[in-house]
Amino acid sequence: MNCTFPGEIVDWNGFECHEFTIDGLKCHLVKPSVPADEKKNWFWRVHFFGAFPDADFALLKLGWHVVNIEVYELYANDECMRRMDLLYNFMISQGFNKKCVPVGYSRGGLDVYRWATLNPDKVSCLYLDNPVCDFKSWPGGKGVGPGAAKEWQTCLDMWNFSEAEAMAFKGNPVDSLETLAANRIPILHLCGDADEVVPAGENTVIVEERYRKLGGEIEVIWKPGAKHHPHCLSDPSPIVDFVMKHQ
Repeated sequence: MNCTFPGEIVDWNGFECHEFTIDGLKCHLVKPSVPADEKKNWFWRVHFFGAFPDADFALLKLGWHVVNIEVYELYANDECMRRMDLLYNFMISQGFNKKCVPVGYSRGGLDVYRWATLNPDKVSCLYLDNPVCDFKSWPGGKGVGPGAAKEWQTCLDMWNFSEAEAMAFKGNPVDSLETLAANRIPILHLCGDADEVVPAGENTVIVEERYRKLGGEIEVIWKPGAKHHPHCLSDPSPIVDFVMKHQ
């Protein structure tokens, strides 16, 4: 693994951030503003690093680290999993907790769910925020949502799927919850009930129902009248409480 850590140290919203690369892929490691907690816990912003960071800020102030490696526009394909493995292995090599908290905003839900399903022993819990849980819903637009034609074609390309193959695919989060439930992985969804981009009825509602039937622990915080944006909460205490409860 070709790694340039510690890389360049920059200011990130008042926190010290290492910008470095692993095999040429840009990474971020944000350090807490207080001494690191004993377990060296880490909050993994898998997609959209830096967007709606209220929960990031709160955990950084509790001694956590926040990390990211670029996985944009891969739609949880094998290359995405390889990149996520690179970052995980780097973090473990640096003495961080062997169990992390992957965080999936929007399309990041695809990445988080697949990686956690492949690596249930490496996660303590999952936090998903208005997540895509079925790429047929978004970007496919095969339900009530508008979808996104350009992104749908990219998704097909990243998986090397025809549209028929994508429609028959049974590896979306809504279809592959058994491993997480069997490993008793707690899941938190934060969801706007008026999300016009990633409709809850095609994503979070299905995951919640199926995960509970499998005996899994899932908590859904509904934001009445909220659309796809903004993500997170201005007071992220419920998110932080959930994360801390499961360490």
